[in-house]
Amino acid sequence: MNQELEFEVNQLHAEFCAGLADPKRLLILYALSEAPHNVGELSTQLNISQPAVSRHLKVLRERGMVTATRLGPNVEYRLTDHRLIEALDILRAILADKLRNQADLAKNLYPDEAPIS
Repeated sequence: MNQELEFEVNQLHAEFCAGLADPKRLLILYALSEAPHNVGELSTQLNISQPAVSRHLKVLRERGMVTATRLGPNVEYRLTDHRLIEALDILRAILADKLRNQADLAKNLYPDEAPIS
């Protein structure tokens, strides 16, 4: 692969992953996976200020993860591709397995320790 193409692919990958780097954006994506919403609805449902929701939606829109459609005075947001949620679910499952493995390792290393509650 030539260097220019490799740089472009790496840049696209980094920008896409940066869109997923904030937990609030993940919550927004999951909310939009259930149904399209406007900023006010997302703000209320997720208990995030409207300006913050708007900023996060801008990032997600710039990365092609959500689309916006004007409906009268409101703008409705929706996922561009539901496979994004499938990918996030796979990542969550991998992380959960990793945490379970770490907990098992800790239990085996320190069998006499009381579990942290």
